[in-house]
Amino acid sequence: MSIYQNLMGVGEKVFKKHHLLKYGFNFSPMYRRSTGRITHISEDLHYATIRLKLSYKNRNYVNSIYGGSMFSAVDPVPMIQLINILGLEYVVWDKAAKIQFKRPAKEHLFAEFHFTVEEIAEIKSRVVNENEIEILKTTDLTNKDKSKIYCQVHKTIYIANKAYFKQKRSKRP
Repeated sequence: MSIYQNLMGVGEKVFKKHHLLKYGFNFSPMYRRSTGRITHISEDLHYATIRLKLSYKNRNYVNSIYGGSMFSAVDPVPMIQLINILGLEYVVWDKAAKIQFKRPAKEHLFAEFHFTVEEIAEIKSRVVNENEIEILKTTDLTNKDKSKIYCQVHKTIYIANKAYFKQKRSKRP
């Protein structure tokens, strides 16, 4: 277990999980460096939002938000959402990512992360039947009113039954 998972385990005895995730993200050094901030996580963890302010910390040579800041602000959210929604019986890993820049970002950016109840049920059902699956999640970084898309991040997430995953790994040479 990572230090973050251990802190979650201890913190859950006092605080609600969605609060721990929000403030845990926002105070963790790795996420702070992205300059993104979690602004909301729903109590069921199925919905989260972030804000990426344009600032001197993330401006690039042409005065727009550095692409690395855009990617790193959205990168960990879907995987960590799923880990916490699905629970300890599942293994969840980021497998691949593709980022598409649509236009230079010269204003604050916002993103939303959704997992529907139906999506989670389908993931669980597919894992029961297939033992391991991959899903694709797309996140748009937009302006506040969502009228402009500045960047799209496509993430492939690997999900497996934990017992199956351990057995599969033990067979590796």
